[in-house]
Amino acid sequence: MLYTSSPDNERRARVMRLEALSKTLDTLYRIPLLGIPFGWDSIIGLIPVFGDAVTALPSVAMIYEGHRIGARKRVLVRMGGNTALDGLLGGIPVVGDLFDLLFKSHRKNIRLLVAELDRIEVMEKEKTNA
Repeated sequence: MLYTSSPDNERRARVMRLEALSKTLDTLYRIPLLGIPFGWDSIIGLIPVFGDAVTALPSVAMIYEGHRIGARKRVLVRMGGNTALDGLLGGIPVVGDLFDLLFKSHRKNIRLLVAELDRIEVMEKEKTNA
């Protein structure tokens, strides 16, 4: 089977790149013995103010990609809420670092984005088959 470039394939590829980034940010490593996953978000987030600002950028990219693929407003609002909650609570010294370790906002947002992309693709296929 030949690979054909289509808007669906390109859209899916962009979302999959963001999914890989979310794994790097939230679940790349595990705390030995506890098995709690963590990633660069938790590490960079240890730097006061700067860390949380830097790690919010991928979330903004996910929300933007959601908008580009035609995600419903309620999905974009949920993604924004996850990002805001992570930014607000993550900025609290010590408690925020623990929150970042457990909340995994990037993984939550990518799950929302992938589910929305699946829904959109099903709707598009139904439309073309009708």
